[in-house]
Amino acid sequence: MTFFPLLLIAVGLSADAFAVALGKGLHLRRFNLVNATIIAVAFGLFQALMPLIGYYVGSAFASSIESFDHWIAFALLLLVGGKMLWEAFSEGDEDDEVDVDTINYRELLVLAVATSLDALAVGISFAFLPDLSIGWTVLLIGITTFVISFAGVLIGHKVGRRFGKPAEIAGGVILILIGVKILGDGLGWF
Repeated sequence: MTFFPLLLIAVGLSADAFAVALGKGLHLRRFNLVNATIIAVAFGLFQALMPLIGYYVGSAFASSIESFDHWIAFALLLLVGGKMLWEAFSEGDEDDEVDVDTINYRELLVLAVATSLDALAVGISFAFLPDLSIGWTVLLIGITTFVISFAGVLIGHKVGRRFGKPAEIAGGVILILIGVKILGDGLGWF
């Protein structure tokens, strides 16, 4: 897989982290570089670790499902992308109304894990891609998520909530399109 599709996957996976980081930025009375960096590192680290774990789990079963692996990758990406779209369009807001300048590390850990579960499923689909460098891929995902999450905290602090939903929609659409491409490659469409 080439750089551009991997970058699109990284951006798509980081959409949830961006939305949560945006919410965190909204609740900061003043922008704090250390807090923004801690939030971005947490999201970037878990977004990188989960696909790595998924890749090794998927690799253990790759040889026995090689003939239909593109369908599995497509289904996983369709489910994750569809879930992101569902969440973006569903009613309800989980934002707290309290302004804080400190980080609750337990809450941050839960958020980092929760926003990276979709990356675990994507990592499983990576096991079925031949010429994929998993080290480079997880590094790209981690760095991309770090940058986007840091920007989310900053934007959330400066601008507000209006970018969270569009970012989640874009992330869902990107993951679905990548799934279609993987399916198309597996079926010989492309």
